[in-house]
Amino acid sequence: QVQLVESGGGLVQAGGSLRLSCAASGRTFRRTAMGWFRQAPGKEREFVAAINWSGGSTQYADSVKGRFTISRDNGKNTVYLQMNSLKPEDTAVYYCAADSGRWNYPSVAEKEYDYWGQGTQVTVSS
Repeated sequence: QVQLVESGGGLVQAGGSLRLSCAASGRTFRRTAMGWFRQAPGKEREFVAAINWSGGSTQYADSVKGRFTISRDNGKNTVYLQMNSLKPEDTAVYYCAADSGRWNYPSVAEKEYDYWGQGTQVTVSS
């Protein structure tokens, strides 16, 4: 079992920044690949970013490349999503997820993730 708790969401103006955190407990965190997904109102949940166990391999959605950075601190059992140059279209509920089936490959596929946080709201005003 892995328990995930997101924090750091909020309201920000376009062009601003936010850093999301996801604190993990339970199963050995450092052996788990982690991902961030988001769901905007009326839309399906979509992949944002993922990171392998060491932080040495990452993947990003095209829509956030160059603006968002995923990282992790295994000593603190926490994964982060630094979001810069935010746009109104980034408005969504952001979810942290853990892929307990693999540790060295950060998957972009939602179906590979078996543990999810409750989500944190990010709202970007124009």
